[in-house]
Amino acid sequence: MYGYAEKLLKVDLSAGTSEILGLEEDMARKFLGGAGLAGGLLQDMDWQVDPFDSENRLVFTVGPLEGTNAPCCSRYVVAAKSPLTGIWGESHASGFWGPELKLAGWDGIIFDGKADSPVYLWINDGVVEIRDARDLWGKDTYETEEILKQRHGGKLVRVACIGPAGEKLSRMASISNDGRAAARCGLGAVMGSKRLKAIAVRGTQKVKLAREVEFRELVKELNRIIMAAPGRTAMREYGTNSSMAAIYEQGDVPIKNFTKGKWDEVPNKLSGPRIAEAIVTGPRPCKFCPIGCGRWIKVRDGLYTGLTGTGPEYETTAAFGPLILNDDLHAIAKANDLCNRYGLDTISTGVTVAFAYECFERGIISEKDTDGLELTWGRYEAMLALLEKIGNRQGIGDLLADGSKRAGDRLGGRAKELSIHVKGLELPMHDPRAFASLAVAYSTCNRGACHIGAPTHWVERGMTFPELGYPEKLDRFTSEGKARLAKTLQDFGEVMESMVICKFILFGNAQVSHMVRLVSLSTGWDTDLKELLSAGERSFSLKRLINVGLGISRKDDSLPRRITTLPLAAGGTDGHTPDQETMLNEYYKLRGWSELGIPDPRKLKDHGLDL
Repeated sequence: MYGYAEKLLKVDLSAGTSEILGLEEDMARKFLGGAGLAGGLLQDMDWQVDPFDSENRLVFTVGPLEGTNAPCCSRYVVAAKSPLTGIWGESHASGFWGPELKLAGWDGIIFDGKADSPVYLWINDGVVEIRDARDLWGKDTYETEEILKQRHGGKLVRVACIGPAGEKLSRMASISNDGRAAARCGLGAVMGSKRLKAIAVRGTQKVKLAREVEFRELVKELNRIIMAAPGRTAMREYGTNSSMAAIYEQGDVPIKNFTKGKWDEVPNKLSGPRIAEAIVTGPRPCKFCPIGCGRWIKVRDGLYTGLTGTGPEYETTAAFGPLILNDDLHAIAKANDLCNRYGLDTISTGVTVAFAYECFERGIISEKDTDGLELTWGRYEAMLALLEKIGNRQGIGDLLADGSKRAGDRLGGRAKELSIHVKGLELPMHDPRAFASLAVAYSTCNRGACHIGAPTHWVERGMTFPELGYPEKLDRFTSEGKARLAKTLQDFGEVMESMVICKFILFGNAQVSHMVRLVSLSTGWDTDLKELLSAGERSFSLKRLINVGLGISRKDDSLPRRITTLPLAAGGTDGHTPDQETMLNEYYKLRGWSELGIPDPRKLKDHGLDL
């Protein structure tokens, strides 16, 4: 095969052994790679097992564009049963680790079992070793990465690892690499449960391309298009915070745990230009990325003078800023640093901190419960102290380390309604009251509330997809047609995460046809958009099928009552609440699902799947 290494690495941590599995072409064409291949590799697992059971399989996958010089193709996918939600768990990260795995000659890694003591995996091209990691256990992610780089040859070695949060089985734990994180769904805790501290990789091989000359010409064309795109310029200069001020005006930025629509400190102190002026030292691009949405930062004054490294992106800035009424940028940078070191998802952690603040405000918890911390809105010192407790599972941090839904369930009563989640996964920093399509996209996403699986709000903001049937901007408040938009972008999103390619390439004016051509030229397949979208729908349907087996149905495809029943009096949402039920009914019909959200066996059979 072209575009693939044709090999999967299977590691049995219980036995301390590894073996090579072949990747057949029919499997590759059916699921592409990345997100699709992860589903294919996990479909036969016993999904009734506890997420921390040794039989919960953990997979890392890449795609047919990984390891090439195609722009923005540096992501990887990790999947397992989620400790946070108890259903399909999937997370993605960019950087350099994914391409390195492919260049080492692997399309993915399958982890079974549980080691007796901490270990890490060392992959040096085709040589695979399970090594002792007892000296690494307890170290943060930055320390772990640096030690393994020095141990195995320097900066060309790439490391994916967990921090103390994953070791202590925080259900919000992430997997870190290159200053990036596969953060959602708590899959770092699955690594921790298996006593797998890290995966260090060095690859020197080359990806075989079917039509290499044409592929490289297309790459040159794409790079020219991206470099000239205004969206790329904004991202390069201000990162993912570039749109903060604009989406704040639309009411999209969540404030005070999703209860307020207006807080002028957002554009005044937390906008992209303000962040760039205050702490940014330059862009931090992933491998072969001409956009460079990541930030390098340095805090030059105040309590956290000297803090350097990876800067907070939009989700982190909003989660530790307006979500708790904190306007101190340096404190947000510090919160980002703490989460990265402990290995915590900044979205779930931020929403869980806001949940704790509101519980404190309402008298559900008190200073006695918080070890003296006064969780008053805007108090960033308390927020940072709370992050330390969550990362170490100390005091109230032990309760909060498992996410806001579980904390709400344990506290009971009114606390349950203060947890803002879908299927147990905390909402991202985009409010469905500002963009109606997010209501159906969030509620039906297989891993829970997700803004990137189907970025429907991009179309409502003005991004167009003519080849997918969306040549112009859509009204952001109407429900009409939004179910179809969600389904289309979910299927296409599965395609992009299976290839694997970062969706931010779309801000560089890359077109859908470019994606199709990249796959064709890489693999040599005579494929088209219809076939790729069919693969995307197959991948999405398979994950729904897994979730249905775990009890997921219409009752779970729902937003928090706060979002559907509380119009915001001020700000850019114009008092709107999404008509979720209407959109959900239409969505189920488009998917061929029953009124309860159960896939039709005939539809599944069309995709080669069984109910």
